[in-house]
Amino acid sequence: MKLPLALDISTLRQGYADGAFTPLDVIEAVLARCAQWPDRAVWISRVPDQDLMAQAHELMRRGAPPPDMPLWGIPFAAKDNIDCAGLPTTAACPAFSYMPRENAHAVARLIAAGALLVGKTNLDQFATGLNGTRSPYGAPRSVFDERYVSGGSSSGSAVATAAGLVSFALGTDTAGSGRVPAAFNNLVGLKPTPGFVSTQGLVPACRSLDCISVLASTVGDAKRVFETMRGFDPADDYSRPASPRNLPSEGIRFGVLGEAEREFFGDNDTAALYDAAIARLESLGGEKIEIDYAPFRETAHLLYGGPWVAERLAAVEAFAVSHAGEIDPAVRGILESAREKTAVEAFRGQYELAHLRRSAEREWAKIDIMLLPTAPTIYTVEAMRADPIVLNSNLGRYTNFVNLLDCCALAIPAGFRPDGLPGGVTLIAPAFCDDALAAWADRLHRACPTGLGIDRAAALPDSGRVAPPPSGDIEIAVVGAHLSGMPLNHQLTSTGGRLVRACRTAKDYRLFVLPDTSPAKPGMVRAPGSKGPGLSVEVWALPRAAFGDFVDAIPAPLGIGKISLEDGSSVSGFLCESHAVEGAREITHLGGWRAYMAELQTS
Repeated sequence: MKLPLALDISTLRQGYADGAFTPLDVIEAVLARCAQWPDRAVWISRVPDQDLMAQAHELMRRGAPPPDMPLWGIPFAAKDNIDCAGLPTTAACPAFSYMPRENAHAVARLIAAGALLVGKTNLDQFATGLNGTRSPYGAPRSVFDERYVSGGSSSGSAVATAAGLVSFALGTDTAGSGRVPAAFNNLVGLKPTPGFVSTQGLVPACRSLDCISVLASTVGDAKRVFETMRGFDPADDYSRPASPRNLPSEGIRFGVLGEAEREFFGDNDTAALYDAAIARLESLGGEKIEIDYAPFRETAHLLYGGPWVAERLAAVEAFAVSHAGEIDPAVRGILESAREKTAVEAFRGQYELAHLRRSAEREWAKIDIMLLPTAPTIYTVEAMRADPIVLNSNLGRYTNFVNLLDCCALAIPAGFRPDGLPGGVTLIAPAFCDDALAAWADRLHRACPTGLGIDRAAALPDSGRVAPPPSGDIEIAVVGAHLSGMPLNHQLTSTGGRLVRACRTAKDYRLFVLPDTSPAKPGMVRAPGSKGPGLSVEVWALPRAAFGDFVDAIPAPLGIGKISLEDGSSVSGFLCESHAVEGAREITHLGGWRAYMAELQTS
């Protein structure tokens, strides 16, 4: 079997299994490609050739790939703000360089799984930038046109993967640093839920928001790497135990930009790629829903325009004071602007973010996922260097909010502009929907075959398909304060609940206003033989693990029982003990709690 240009994991694993080639064959090809690749700005340091070949020999000496080594013989790279024992960590600042004594947690897991580290890749200095030009080691370029930026800050990682120098690479993603370079190089960029992958051994940019990301040729490859790295790490203060959440496997409701929020900075070709991606997801059975993007856009502004910029200074403050002249001018300007931020502004920023989260929750109640452009346009290196702050900010318009709002995201290719440059779109979902999101991202990627990285003719391997995770959700009907936009709806959304449908009960249910409740709550009882209009309810799906805690917190006289719906089906839902509604005001004739609340506002 001939080695593929993209070195995708699925094809390499099949070749190893068939005996078509060995890890040593792959490493020799990697070394030859590294020597021939014209963009020398990709690498900051490399594992010595002889050491890399010795590691490949050692894998082969052990025999066939063992089941517990899912990345056996797979070459990879790591962004040079991630510690790799034996190679310096520079964060693209030579004066900052140090030699780590051990691998970062994520790197250690990959190596234990059989992956072969090739080297450390270039980046925007201190991971501050989305374009790839802010490095003393040079500016990597898009693999499709050297005049254009590679995207950043995971610039070298994207180019190394797209050029077939490695099978995958680690990046980081605080503001879009793993997604934007994926878009500019026809790659997949997987940004996990914050805290799902340990950041122990990572030079922080914004420590409370940082994520280690994956750049790969396919969603299946990225997911395999993610599955190897993820897991709770008590050594990382920001690591979190996973609480996986599901998404609908069919009929996904996806949010899109309305006309007023569509900003492509005059790039009509990239706008057309976004429209085409929307049409493809609709053809896969998705339901397009326009959302109010304003709370997400305003959240994105907080990352650099608000007090969070001070967190970037906190990461390297002592170094920034003593080595100001060693820092890239654009990066230095951002860090110095942080000195103007006060503790009062930090709290005000937290308050504003909390408010924006509430606004975002109202939009999330309408949808399951979002489909956004990854970047609204692409710039030449020359243009970026002439206007480094404004143009870099433009690139993050649709990425900067994601970690602040605790989401996971998957950037995928969306096709090519007429000039041959690629564009991308990103699927975004609430925290810990990573596995379910990957299934939808893979389906959408396969609906638009764009090749693998620089090889536009390559086919996505069937063996890398991503299946949706099995659903373990339990449906529950809510009738009052837990409805979308109501005061207790957050008790559903915060545990991974998702709105399935709005519908009505059978006609023999009655609704009352329970006295002395805060927030105000209704009591729904069944009265066989009565003939009402049927009551408006919402059916939500809760993760099985969260259902018990949710039910346990329900106060008397409310409880959970089986509710009959107007279509003849039944679902678990809120019911009230009949004694509690004696003497209470009946509002059955209004048809639901939302109509009652609207009546109160107009009275």
